Amino acid sequence: MSGRLGLRVCHAGTLWALASAEVIPAAGFAQREAPAQVQVQMRNVDFHVDPTIVLRIHHLRGELRRAAPEHPAFLDDKLSFTMGIDSARIGITPAGLSDLLNHYTFAYPGSPLRKLEITIEKGHLRQHGLMHGISFTVLGDLSVTPDGELRLHPISIKAVGVKVGGLMKFLGLHLNKLVNTSKARGVRIEGDDFLLSPAQLVPPPRIEGRLGSVQVDSEIVQIFHRPGGQPAKPLALPDPKAENYMFFRGGTLRFGKLTMADTDLLIMDADAHDRFDFFLDHYNEQLVAGYSRNTADHGLIVTMPDYRKTAAGGNVPPPTVARKAAR
Repeated sequence: MSGRLGLRVCHAGTLWALASAEVIPAAGFAQREAPAQVQVQMRNVDFHVDPTIVLRIHHLRGELRRAAPEHPAFLDDKLSFTMGIDSARIGITPAGLSDLLNHYTFAYPGSPLRKLEITIEKGHLRQHGLMHGISFTVLGDLSVTPDGELRLHPISIKAVGVKVGGLMKFLGLHLNKLVNTSKARGVRIEGDDFLLSPAQLVPPPRIEGRLGSVQVDSEIVQIFHRPGGQPAKPLALPDPKAENYMFFRGGTLRFGKLTMADTDLLIMDADAHDRFDFFLDHYNEQLVAGYSRNTADHGLIVTMPDYRKTAAGGNVPPPTVARKAAR
């Protein structure tokens, strides 16, 4: 007989979790369907890639796709799943993009580009740094290609403060002849245009999704949407009052020593007055510093403090504030 077995675990009298496992008859294995993916919905989340690089998730609807069909998504292993995006608005500050390019994209021996600094000037992206040891500045327009890549098209190129775009054109030179990006992650150059792949630009967990448009204001905002068809329906939260949260529903999800089948996990911000600062690498510290409760239908609601307000976060200010203070 098939059924479902549930187990509640209490830690230190305040931390509750739910582990569930499905019992399936042996005769059913041959006809078993592919495992359901864990559905995801997020709102107002500052998702840390590392201590200084933060993806500002204004909203997101998607799913955690298993890297291997036989293994469920495991929050402790960022290689165990891919974040499949159905629709989303995800921003990154110029300072965050600068750190991403310096610490990840071009962080390899012999990189032709170093000490990159991205700023925004009247809707344009300004990229300053060293190219083969020579100071350069590129001012460009940011757009999205039909293939869903970000294109930075230069409208001005300077070297050592002197405009060189016209000279390069006269000599028949382009940036792709001067800069070898074969070892760079998620970036290549066509002619004078920088092309950035959102799926390859950031470190794990990997993302998959169709980038439809981009907005440049105080931050660079990428807008994802499903090409054609209807977008995925919003998920109904167990706590409708949640404002800053991550919600996981359906499928099987592992975290720590626990496995949750028919996942029903809501992670909320302890302070709804600011964005939810979350760092997957340190989620357990945030979990321990918070509290949780079970719902009537065996779901779990976890309330966490912001990462920067935990001991692991060092009580540091938000990245944008910290960068301004350092200047």
